[in-house]
Amino acid sequence: MSPSEFKLNNPPEDLISAVKFGQKSNQYLAASSWDGTVRFYDLAANSMRQKFVQETPILDCAFMDIVHLVSGGLDNKLRLYDVNTQTENLVGAHDKPIRCVEYADHVNCILTGSWDATVKLWDMREKRCLGSYEQNNGKVYSMSVIDEKIAVATSDRKVLIWDLRKMDNYLMKRESSLKYQTRCIRLIPNKEGYVMSSIEGRVAVEYLDHDPEVQRRKFAFKCHRNRDNEVEKIYPVNAVSFHNVYHTFATGGSDCIVNIWDGFNKKRLCQFHEYDTSISSLNFSNDGSALVIGCSYMDQGTEPPPSVPNPAIYIRYPTDQETKQK
Repeated sequence: MSPSEFKLNNPPEDLISAVKFGQKSNQYLAASSWDGTVRFYDLAANSMRQKFVQETPILDCAFMDIVHLVSGGLDNKLRLYDVNTQTENLVGAHDKPIRCVEYADHVNCILTGSWDATVKLWDMREKRCLGSYEQNNGKVYSMSVIDEKIAVATSDRKVLIWDLRKMDNYLMKRESSLKYQTRCIRLIPNKEGYVMSSIEGRVAVEYLDHDPEVQRRKFAFKCHRNRDNEVEKIYPVNAVSFHNVYHTFATGGSDCIVNIWDGFNKKRLCQFHEYDTSISSLNFSNDGSALVIGCSYMDQGTEPPPSVPNPAIYIRYPTDQETKQK
């Protein structure tokens, strides 16, 4: 482990579904897991300050503000947690599991995306749903929100772009340029486009403007693969996170590797050391000074081998050389 990286105490005990920094903070962190917990960490003290426990796996979490967390999971319910008072409130529910939870600061609300093929907008003060929006019959697999813009990736390899100011219909619908199931989608910080990853070791960089000149800049590339003798092993790219300052992005795969890419100049900036197990979640802090890396065994279709490493969360403080466009 490099001196710019440390391991967090008290990680979750099962698959880590999300790791997220608090807004405008690189001291506080939330993690959700298939062990049914939402954990709140203070990185300065390397300590878990709070743990909220549910009976079913949690698929995503987010910060409302520095003391309020939200989560959604396999029990279909959206919950709000108060770190100070150690209390939780049930806010509402979907018809099927909630896969994605995001804070939309543009309207100070929470957005949830579900396998019931809807995205819902929630007023957390009133604890009520402000609207439910059909996602073209596709289960929501991944969602990204910046300001007024929402990108939703669905189970049928569609991408829907929405505007929070005008939610009566989506702005555009696109077919994924990746042939296989989508794992993650993230809007580029300047909102000009998005990056998405698939289960088949590929990442696509897409732009929203229909202008042919702009569309010529889009591309897809292979990554998170390795060659063993004559056999190429291809791994899912589970996580993508943007550096808000430099607009470069990190990818994490089931090959236990984190890469950082310069999407504008189409090149890899660096590759970190190999981790013990799959990278299941990634998140840059708001200022880009820290990257949290959630590592946990991902192959849920099979029985884990007897020596599966325990889930772990690493905090890395990347250098400008690792993250800045060259």
